[in-house]
Amino acid sequence: MADTLANNAAAEPLLTAEITDERAANKKMKIDHPALETSNTTGFGQLSELQKDRLRHKVDIPDILKVPHRLVDAGERDMNNMGDILALFPSLSKGSLKLCHLSAADGLEKTEGPPMNVGIVLSGGQAAGGHNVIIGLFRYLKYRHPGSTLYGFLNGPRGIINNVTKVLTADEISKYANLGGFHMLGSGRDKIESPEHLKAAADTCKALDLGGLVVIGGDDSNTNAAVLAGYFLASGSKTKVIGVPKTLDGDLKSPDVPISFGFDTACKVYSEVIGNIMVDALSAKKYWHFIRLMGRAASHVTLECALQTHPQIALISEEVAAKRVSLTDVAKQIADCVAQRAEAGLNYGIVLLPEGLVEFVHDIATMIAEINDILAKGVSPEDIGKVESMMTDASRAVFSSMSIGFQKQFLEDRDPHGNVQVAHIECEKLLIGMVEHELKTRGGVKFSGIAHYLGYEGRCSMPSNFDATYCHALGAAAAALLGAGKTGVMAAITDLEKPATEWKVGGVPIVTMMNMELRHGKQKAVIKKALVDLDGEPMKAFEAIRETWKMNDCYRSPGPIQFKGH
Repeated sequence: MADTLANNAAAEPLLTAEITDERAANKKMKIDHPALETSNTTGFGQLSELQKDRLRHKVDIPDILKVPHRLVDAGERDMNNMGDILALFPSLSKGSLKLCHLSAADGLEKTEGPPMNVGIVLSGGQAAGGHNVIIGLFRYLKYRHPGSTLYGFLNGPRGIINNVTKVLTADEISKYANLGGFHMLGSGRDKIESPEHLKAAADTCKALDLGGLVVIGGDDSNTNAAVLAGYFLASGSKTKVIGVPKTLDGDLKSPDVPISFGFDTACKVYSEVIGNIMVDALSAKKYWHFIRLMGRAASHVTLECALQTHPQIALISEEVAAKRVSLTDVAKQIADCVAQRAEAGLNYGIVLLPEGLVEFVHDIATMIAEINDILAKGVSPEDIGKVESMMTDASRAVFSSMSIGFQKQFLEDRDPHGNVQVAHIECEKLLIGMVEHELKTRGGVKFSGIAHYLGYEGRCSMPSNFDATYCHALGAAAAALLGAGKTGVMAAITDLEKPATEWKVGGVPIVTMMNMELRHGKQKAVIKKALVDLDGEPMKAFEAIRETWKMNDCYRSPGPIQFKGH
């Protein structure tokens, strides 16, 4: 029954019943005085009342998962002009590149699927809801493929390479439901790309007799999932590989994958902090707060937080790139706003900026590209003079205008692909200095800037109700795809604007989401990052109101994430 997944048990256990021993586990945690609570396997010294309440929270389940269902094809993406990518994944390209989704099978005989050994790995940075993906996968296997075993690989992909696992039980995973973090298994940023690592991964899967491997990660991790899927097919391994879209940056999405998990929670956490800072600015009336937000290349987080909080200025990298402005131009635009508000007696304000801004500012982006090329040739990042001498005149002028500290930030911190780590470049501080300098040339407008960076604060919060529900559904989707024999496919939940019971559950072939990018000076097939659509509804809504925010204090403080009510 390669394309059929049926449920012989009543729908109720999958939907609302506790995982085995979950109630007992919760009762054990109800200790009269919190100071008497001892350490537990979740890594928390003691559980707060809110954490205990979240453990008891039950997520909504898409209706399609409550009834007998089968996986059906749902159209095919246009793969014209993608010959280079398909050539890199010949094993995957030979199979179906069609979208798929679960469909009710009213006449299907209620028979169970066979038991499976499945492995799951958390890859890359944390995002709220990861534990619920594991729980959704576990529950689906338990009720639709009784007798299955779920292995958790420890500390990310290296756990696959070195075959370091633990068997996940109902009693253990019940202690992580609706809680933040990735500490059930740990995560890592190792890549499984070399022939040696690919063979080691295949050997691990064979030793564990894995029918499936689920990779929870961002664009690079899901690209790696496609690489593994292709390698396993070519080498005759029976292990199927399914990806799950995870990143708080919001840049892992497509027409078939509406959003990655963690984005909703992170934006709510950041918006709470921004709202608090806005109230402080309104109270003190003497500071300009420059707040850099996590999000890597894309500005989705900054745009969403702007719409939630209403700052004076929110810089959108994609717009800056489209207008081809320099960093000096950006500083002058901010200085204009500061001066105008100062004339009105408003010597305070809020500026939001994405951490990837420097890659989109036209002169800085050109300089970064040159630095990447120079370092790819083997030049040491510590040899600042040599790097500078190999730049074009225009980039050298930009580079030499920076302090030694900022020059080192552009040179020394590299990501695994050899590129500048934009998260480590303190662009908010750079802009504060440039705005201050610009204002001095205008006669010394009163200005006092304070720099903030909001990043890790949003990664491991208890997931919002949306992310908790979404992640559980993604885990079930991954299990459904494995049960149907799919590989090289990303779990996809669509119709998210509707109630969770009406969500559509399916998958999309990962190679259909790829493009070619420059990595380590070479072209490589990777999942295409989804940037802010300047013609999209969120951007249009922002454009329609942002001028009003500049001179008027329209601050909005959303407060903490709410887990009750609507």
